[in-house]
Amino acid sequence: MKAFYGDLKLGILGGGQLGRMLIQQAINYNVTVKVLDPDREAPCRKLCEEFVVGSLSDYDTVYKFGKKVDLLTIEIEKVNVEALAKLEEEGVMVYPQSRVIRLIQDKGLQKQFFKENDIPTAEFQLISSPEDLRNTAFTFPYIQKLRRDGYDGKGVYKVIDANDLPGAFTEPSLIERFVDFEKEIAVIVARNESGEVKAFPMVEMEFNPQANLVEFLIAPSTLPFEIQQEAEQLAKKIAEDLKIVGLLAVEMFLEKNGRILVNELAPRPHNSGHQSIEGNTVSQFEQHLRAIFDQPLGDTACLHNAIMINVLGEESHEGPAVYKGIEKVLKCPGVYVHLYGKALTKPFRKMGHVTIVDVDREKAIEKARYVQQTLKVVS
Repeated sequence: MKAFYGDLKLGILGGGQLGRMLIQQAINYNVTVKVLDPDREAPCRKLCEEFVVGSLSDYDTVYKFGKKVDLLTIEIEKVNVEALAKLEEEGVMVYPQSRVIRLIQDKGLQKQFFKENDIPTAEFQLISSPEDLRNTAFTFPYIQKLRRDGYDGKGVYKVIDANDLPGAFTEPSLIERFVDFEKEIAVIVARNESGEVKAFPMVEMEFNPQANLVEFLIAPSTLPFEIQQEAEQLAKKIAEDLKIVGLLAVEMFLEKNGRILVNELAPRPHNSGHQSIEGNTVSQFEQHLRAIFDQPLGDTACLHNAIMINVLGEESHEGPAVYKGIEKVLKCPGVYVHLYGKALTKPFRKMGHVTIVDVDREKAIEKARYVQQTLKVVS
């Protein structure tokens, strides 16, 4: 697709914060957006041209929604891929393609894809039953992951020794070597239908140990250039091997010996790219739209030191959201608050994010720590 048209209808499967930020960019490109989501109070509900309440996993619902748009994309992987494949057969453009989403929905297939394409990843074994787990030759400790439906740390179980086995998942899963990593890193890469590929500079992440999701992200990285270059080349290779159209987030571990291992993929805008809105020449959301519309991909260079903080619901609070301390953080120069329009908070729910930019890296970090201590979501 070589141009943006006012009457072009873009459908988004999923109405969460990623869809919301995608719509904010789509408005600049004069694109009409329709959204499907099961939650009638989803963050996208007031921003799109048409908001449809319905199941993302139901074949008929997804198929009927897709027939009303010219191009269909996702902001969550848990969608009915059979319906997407049928829509593709009938001429609806679906990006990322149904085959890519099908592969990434299953962490076991992801791991096999890595192995078949010489992509470095932690040693693993596919498990189909508790008996398989008891009989594995894997040595403790290791990580068990559900093959399907895990997200934001859900569906992940640490097996330290035999005492942990009774609590292990019984559903189809995989186990992988426990990686004693130095740092968690990520690269977001985009590929358009014409085959152009561009990666955003590598970012470093810190995770909330209780919620097991990204809490603090910093770009650009100060790790050695060779590591950054290797991570970006790996991300490009994966995008090209998949022949994906759209955005791909590649989460990786940097081991203490300097080796990079690919952990997981997400075929959509991702939490590890939110800082790009203020911190890069092009944002991940604009880049995704450029890619799926087969436009030239934008310049991904970092403009500043940028830190992204997830704004999570406080642990002991559940109910109508109150943003305590927001006036104080808004007084800080270079602080950009993004709230996701979720009326209700609950422990560790993603309620928004804040990006802090500064030409001085240490000042950016100092301000970010202040924001973390000051801005709280309570009920």
